[in-house]
This record gives sequence, structure tokens and C-alpha cells, in this order.
Amino acid sequence: MLLVGCASSPPGGVQVVDRGQNRGNAPVMQRQPVRSGQYVVQRGDTLYSIAFRFGWDWKALAAHNGLREPYLIRVGQTIRFDNNRTTSSQPVAVASPRVTTPVITQPVPSRPPVASGPTAQPSTQPARPPVATTPATTPVTPVTRSSSGWAWPAQGTVISRFSSNGSLNKGIDIAGELGQPVLAASDGSVVYAGSGLRGYGELIIIKHSDTYVSAYGHNRRLLVREGQQVKAGQTIAEMGSTGADRVKLHFEIRRQGKPVDPLQYLPRR
Repeated sequence: MLLVGCASSPPGGVQVVDRGQNRGNAPVMQRQPVRSGQYVVQRGDTLYSIAFRFGWDWKALAAHNGLREPYLIRVGQTIRFDNNRTTSSQPVAVASPRVTTPVITQPVPSRPPVASGPTAQPSTQPARPPVATTPATTPVTPVTRSSSGWAWPAQGTVISRFSSNGSLNKGIDIAGELGQPVLAASDGSVVYAGSGLRGYGELIIIKHSDTYVSAYGHNRRLLVREGQQVKAGQTIAEMGSTGADRVKLHFEIRRQGKPVDPLQYLPRR
């Protein structure tokens, strides 16, 4: 089942809302994890970006698909959301380009097709090449951290707040200047850096623990890459307006895959 630009609730109660058509290309949101259908891995995907896109906790999605450390996924591999679980991380063979079209419950990101031609086969290359874990070398700004260890990711006014009632915003939006530093909100590892998630523009996802990840969207330029370790207050990007109607930072914190209100974690201003 493929839903594009739909704001109704398909079977299972999952609401898929495409904000890119009418609200400044804001992020696609949903109320709970997708529990039906499947997704075919495309070039540039990571396990973390797929989990983030479909509302899953990355550990749960890995377990659901029989994936083990180092959680390497490959172009053409099927990631399932229903109970017909895969038992291997090997790519799924396909006989025609039609099968490579993702069967999902939210809009497909604009990426080049995995294969073309009547006899083409999916690539056995990793969706993202393995990267060495190294410390990022960008500047670190002294920041005030909350009792739970979080710091503000940017200076500026909060222009849109988190909503937990199934409406559109699952994070906060912070207004700022073009090129302004975007900072890591806590120590962690960069697990996604790219523009493959529709509505987020140039996006960074940082894994802080087995429980928490944070996301930073609409950047002008990304200054860190996947696999790099960052500290709270370290510059990770330049603020921008990619995928948005104005210069701003869209910031999310997710606990076990579920969006939570960042203002409950950040220091009071």
C-alpha cells in the first residue's frame, strides 16, 4: 500500500501526513510506528534513517528484521514492518525494476532507482559504505546542559512547539540566521547525514544511547559525517532553509523511536 500526500488514517491507525505540499515542506510525521508493508533499501539509507522515517526504535526494527551488529543494510534489501519477518540481512533478489519500488505507508524519498533494465539486479553494495568511528574536528562551544545532559542546539526564538496530539510537529523549530552554527545537543555518534528524508532538507541524526536519538533538519551545510563522535556544543551544521519556507532549525528528540517534547529535556531559558 502506497500513500502519497494523504492525511487520512489507513488501517491500523497510522496517520501519514505529507506537509511538503502546503506547509513549507515541513517534515512528514506520523503518530505511531508503521506496522504494515515493507520498504526496499535505497542508496544512501541507513538503519537509523529508515527507523526514524517510519517511527520505529532502531533496535526494535533491527530485531524485527533479524539484523545484528554492525547493522549493515544493503541496496535492494527488504525491511519489513509487518509480522512476515526476514531472517537474514542478505539483499532480496529481484527480477524486474518494478519489484524495487518501495511498498511503504508514506511518501517515497526522491532517490535514483536501485536498478534499471529488464534483467537488472539490485546492488550488493552497502546502502552506506562502512565508516570509521572518529572524533569530529569542528569547534566545540561551551554550553549549559540540563540535569538530563541536554543543551540547546541553536540560539534563537522557538517559533513552533512540539505537539503530542497527533498533529504535525514532533519537535521544535528555532528561528535563526543563515549559516548560524547548529550544535549537537548531547554527546553521541552521527548515524545519518544527508537529504534522503523528505521534508527535513539537509538532516543530521545523532545516536546518544540505545534509548535516545536527536535530529537536526533544514541545514544549509552539514559539517560532520556518519560515524563521527560529537560532544554537546560541537558544531555539526550551518542553519539553513533546505526543505523549509524560511531559515530555521527543526530539532527533535526521540526516545525509543517515539518523539518527545524537546523542551522537557533542554535547559530553561
